[in-house]
Amino acid sequence: MTHKPQIKIPATYMRGGTSKGVFFNLNDLPEAAQAPGEARDKLLLRVIGSPDPYAKHTDGMGGATSSTSKTVILAKSDRPDHDVDYLFGQVAIDKAFVDWSGNCGNLTAAVGSFAIASGLVDGSRIPDNGTAVVRIWQKNIEKSIVAHVPIADGQVQETGDFELDGVTFPAAEVKIEFISPVDPSEAMFPTGNLVDELEVPGIGTFKATMINAGIPTIFLNAADIGYTGTELQEAINEDPAALERFETIRAHGAIRMGLIEKVEEAAARQHTPKVAFVAPSADYTASSGKAIAADDIDLNVRALSMGKLHHAMMGTAAVAIGTAAAIPGTLVNLAAGGGERESVTFGHPSGTLRVGAAACEQNGNWIVEKVVMSRSARILMEGWVRIPGDAY
Repeated sequence: MTHKPQIKIPATYMRGGTSKGVFFNLNDLPEAAQAPGEARDKLLLRVIGSPDPYAKHTDGMGGATSSTSKTVILAKSDRPDHDVDYLFGQVAIDKAFVDWSGNCGNLTAAVGSFAIASGLVDGSRIPDNGTAVVRIWQKNIEKSIVAHVPIADGQVQETGDFELDGVTFPAAEVKIEFISPVDPSEAMFPTGNLVDELEVPGIGTFKATMINAGIPTIFLNAADIGYTGTELQEAINEDPAALERFETIRAHGAIRMGLIEKVEEAAARQHTPKVAFVAPSADYTASSGKAIAADDIDLNVRALSMGKLHHAMMGTAAVAIGTAAAIPGTLVNLAAGGGERESVTFGHPSGTLRVGAAACEQNGNWIVEKVVMSRSARILMEGWVRIPGDAY
């Protein structure tokens, strides 16, 4: 029996924020995978090593967590005032499924660096020293993002002393601006309410803020679901019954947000919406052993991604947190103490994160011009990734 040999595809393995992913230049993909569809999905599944019933990704580049089972495809943008098109694929671990329904805010921090290193940004926009402003078109959600990438001697500066909780070593700071995360023509609150009563059959009825900013997110009060808001991963992820409850809540919230029509459809939309729970600030010990003082944060937030409690915070969920915190009356805003605010510092399982957002109300609709946060990124490995020639 003859088997096709492996093929090799140029790729770069990068950390962006608290995530890792395999980055591709669109033109480097095999022709069949340069367009959306089955061939592309199969190729990315094989690159990551999914589906894996062992949940280890031993035979692929994935890390068997939602934060490390990610892929990115970049291309030079033909849109006015944009440098690069950014497409994100969240690869399921135990299913043959790539979710294209949302962005990855953490990997956004690496997009500008990869785009510059890959020649996707016009050289005239890259200073010899200083900061390169990379204009990104996020294709999944059709939004603009601006990355401020530090440059030294004409090259991306990756090393530095910026510390990001959830990342072991310091690196150079990359400021990210999510421009108009909610278009004025879109409904930031799909139900029309800042707070809803979300009825979940068999579980209960909960107050919920359901917002579409950065990524569709369902916020709950921690106390309403039996938590303090200071939980670490093991408190949730080692409790199968809790995970099942959260998934049921997520599915019914997705229906209320108009993202799906039936509960069963949630399984094919694992990346969105997210579920998060909030609580007033309180002392706790982060997963690194670092003591987090209540006085140093405005509130605590815990969020689930791809069915598990995230080890830190998804960048897109941080956009939702910052936006909701800036709007008086949301559960996030109330947990932070209420009132008007332009920034919020929240505690997550790995430490803290500050995110800024400016919101205003116009004709009864809430408008957010941009949400800003700082992350870091660096190349971990570059070269080629190999997969069997018949994998796609």
